[in-house]
Amino acid sequence: MHAAELINKDTHWLGTFYSMASQCDVLIDTRDKKLAQAVLDTAQKEALRIEQKYSRYKKNNIIDKINNANGKTISVDEETSRLLDYAQHCFELSDGLFDITSGVLREAWQFDGSDNIPSQKQITQIMPRVGWHKIKRSGLTLKMQAGMQLDFGGIGKEYAVDRVTALIAQQFTHHVLVNFGGDISAAGPRENGEPWEIGLQDPEKNNAVVANVKLKKGAVATSGDLNRFLLKDGIRYTHILNPKTGWPVKNAPRQVTVMANTCIDAGMLSTFAILQGEQAEEFLQAQGVDYRVIT
Repeated sequence: MHAAELINKDTHWLGTFYSMASQCDVLIDTRDKKLAQAVLDTAQKEALRIEQKYSRYKKNNIIDKINNANGKTISVDEETSRLLDYAQHCFELSDGLFDITSGVLREAWQFDGSDNIPSQKQITQIMPRVGWHKIKRSGLTLKMQAGMQLDFGGIGKEYAVDRVTALIAQQFTHHVLVNFGGDISAAGPRENGEPWEIGLQDPEKNNAVVANVKLKKGAVATSGDLNRFLLKDGIRYTHILNPKTGWPVKNAPRQVTVMANTCIDAGMLSTFAILQGEQAEEFLQAQGVDYRVIT
């Protein structure tokens, strides 16, 4: 467990810790150090709980048990069942483009900065193990064929942001901004009633702020390939894959940021937009949400 750090910023406290492969920041708009420490402790405990429970990199958690069931039926708890319901909702809304079984495609795709592009044969061999519709669920049980895997990476961090924000609001204060690696949520405005100001950065421009968002309550999430892609023969291959083909989405924006009521919904919409490729902005306009796109 990485130690959390609480820093006095004069007008507020900044709590920082590391979880889910991200720096996690909690901005607490108070001068009360005891309150700020309690908020930070709660945030870290909940984030680490969710990471331990749902990370595919952890052993003996529910994801590890599901992914190594070898075709057997697995029982899940209610929290996991709700996340599976959400994953099914995303699958249906996206017409099969948002699919948490597609993580097995990383066996072929290694987004390591190289120019190693897999062959169609490699992808074809994996595709029979992709497809949410192949999973059988009944109540609190789940069954999928041997070799298939679930990966909550597309919704887990956003879920953690929402959970942490809700817990802090229930137990302590609404004047908090939660930021887990760019997935952000506010339970309410700053103590003086003013909104939180969030700068959206472009990594390809030395992290220059290219847009500002003011947030009193709600969430912001970003999807894109600015940090994870392959480049070969002048062609850019995004790490966001089409689960129907096994290949990267074509002509997608480099980055999409969406504002919504919850972080998990903002993340869903930003990912949906990327999956639409060159129709990303048209899709977002149809949703009636506030967004920013970097092409």
